[in-house]
Amino acid sequence: MTEAIAQFATSNDAKIWLENQTTATLAPVQTQAKKLRDDMNLALQLVADVSKQLFDISNKEIERHNMKVYNRARALNKLSRLFIERLKKLIPPEQISYDTMSRYMLEIRKVFYVTDIDLKNWFPRISPFFIMDRRKFLAVYEKARQVYNTLNDYVNKEYVKTKTLEEAILQLNELQGIEKQLFTLQEDRDKIRDERVPLEQEISELEQKISNLKSSGPIDKLNLINAEIENLTNELRNDLRHLQKPFIKMQALATSGGGGGITPDELTKINQYIDTPFDAIVQEPPGYPRLKEILEKLERMMTKDTLKLKPDKARKAEQSVNDFLQKNILDNLQLRCKEMATKRDHLLASSDLDEINRNLAQYQEQLNLFKARKTSVETHEIVKSNSYHETVDKISGLKRIIEKNVYAAIDKKIQLT
Repeated sequence: MTEAIAQFATSNDAKIWLENQTTATLAPVQTQAKKLRDDMNLALQLVADVSKQLFDISNKEIERHNMKVYNRARALNKLSRLFIERLKKLIPPEQISYDTMSRYMLEIRKVFYVTDIDLKNWFPRISPFFIMDRRKFLAVYEKARQVYNTLNDYVNKEYVKTKTLEEAILQLNELQGIEKQLFTLQEDRDKIRDERVPLEQEISELEQKISNLKSSGPIDKLNLINAEIENLTNELRNDLRHLQKPFIKMQALATSGGGGGITPDELTKINQYIDTPFDAIVQEPPGYPRLKEILEKLERMMTKDTLKLKPDKARKAEQSVNDFLQKNILDNLQLRCKEMATKRDHLLASSDLDEINRNLAQYQEQLNLFKARKTSVETHEIVKSNSYHETVDKISGLKRIIEKNVYAAIDKKIQLT
């Protein structure tokens, strides 16, 4: 037949049940341990009192300066002071449990151990003086050792039998504390979530406003114009592709090779045609005379082989120069570039676009601030979430330990859900 398992929805229910099951067993043990603790405290206080008497008596002898007793009085004074200092460090546990009593017994045993050594080493040296005071101390000290032995025997022979049971109850108390922590963490997570959700809504609304502005008439037109300018730039780069190497050679010649008859204005224009060909051809008058002047010089340089171009590159460059100078193949492209540049500049100068850009900048600044706040909130939320899950795991593990300890203590199975 399967043994029934007592199930508990809360740790408080389990604690009440376990206390009802074990009060008759555990309460008498704890009561007796408390009584013996009090006896031990009283015995130690008596040892402290008689140590204080040794200290006072030895002080008086020291003050008399009786050289016959002086050195022994100093030894007793130092020894009694050590006894008092050690006894002050023995703090009895307020809460009675096997673990607290065991630790208390360990501390007392350490004090007794070093005190025994001191008595063995120093009391014979103090002899034959202070004989009555030493006997009184030894009687009280021996009584304290007997009380200690009684308490120690009880803790290790009787109290230890209820150790597992007591641990289960203490662990239930611990579980209740951790469950309160979990509840607080859940509240913190909810507060952080309540803070994050409005931020996400604000971000979404700002992103929508920015998107609407970017897709509005002036911005949309500007995007189309910029796209067309990009196409024209690529087309222009393609037409000028065979002049790239010669232009670079002319740059080098003009800057470090003696000039080659290239003026500073022409060098600036060559640089512009290499880097930003669209702007270069738009800024030229119709027929791009400045480019043609540069190409005429290039043609002369190639005839003299001043640039030292490879035959294939020189042939292609000559063909391009001929097309630009004789066939004017860039005329139509220049006209289209100027039209697009005029449309762009007109649109950029419009008040509507200026207002849209101001709104975009304002919305973008607000968006950055909200995103920064959201990142901070999310970081805090992650920390709380990790703590929450760690606490859940801790609670789960502690519940399993409690279930095992209860079964080991009273041979009954429980389940904390």
